[in-house]
Amino acid sequence: MGTAAGAVMGAAQESDKVFAGSIPDIYDEYLVPLIFEPYATDIVARLASRPLAKVLELAAGTGVVTRRLASALPRDVAITATDLNQPMLDRAARVGTERPVVWRQADALQLPFGDGVFDAVVCQFGVMFFPDKARAFAEARRVLRPGGVLLFNAWDRIEENDFALVVTDALAPMFHGNPPRFMARVPHGYRDRAAIQRDLEQGGFSRPEIETVTARSRAASAWIPAVAYCQGTPLRSEIEARDASRLDEATHVANEALVKRFGSGAVDGKIQALVVSVEA
Repeated sequence: MGTAAGAVMGAAQESDKVFAGSIPDIYDEYLVPLIFEPYATDIVARLASRPLAKVLELAAGTGVVTRRLASALPRDVAITATDLNQPMLDRAARVGTERPVVWRQADALQLPFGDGVFDAVVCQFGVMFFPDKARAFAEARRVLRPGGVLLFNAWDRIEENDFALVVTDALAPMFHGNPPRFMARVPHGYRDRAAIQRDLEQGGFSRPEIETVTARSRAASAWIPAVAYCQGTPLRSEIEARDASRLDEATHVANEALVKRFGSGAVDGKIQALVVSVEA
């Protein structure tokens, strides 16, 4: 890798966890209904039958799971939603929930809570961003009461997720020799079951249940996923690190590729994730 390409890659990896500027609003408006809502419904349904008093959410983002938790769980269940990125929490708080929850900026690798406080720790599509996953799992284990549950999901390989793959492949020729690979590297980069189990074991958990869950991602037009991925995720930072003037061009290139694959009207693509449940 050349010096310039290496510098860009290093900057991109530094920005992988940064959701700031206009990203939170675009993320919430475009990406959440596109790919996150089906799995938010799934993950909250898995908690419904459990006796709960206190629930902690990690990497809550703009609050799609938080909103589902607030509406689905009994009102006496206390919900604390955390994220590393304050701008994401600010967006979540502005959108709000139908009953009060606690919003708190926190690092999953060093949680500001006591031992054995929570009955459940939930994380929707956040573990991929943790730089030390075993340590994050150890922190989740620490704050769980005995018998409490850690419940999280992670995207399966990018080849099983239509829109993400089409956008990633479409952008590669724009930046020959140094394509932006955020989607493949991070969101779809933590899908090896053996690695997940190993990290959980290092964090103090054993015998996780790992299930593959497939759903559909739908939008009124190809433009929606084009904007969602190119402008509402840290893929935007990768594009801008290469050439900030080409963000709009990249979005149009992604749109054209999506139209070619899915048509000029409403679009419908496959999404697939792993859902992991393990008790403390």
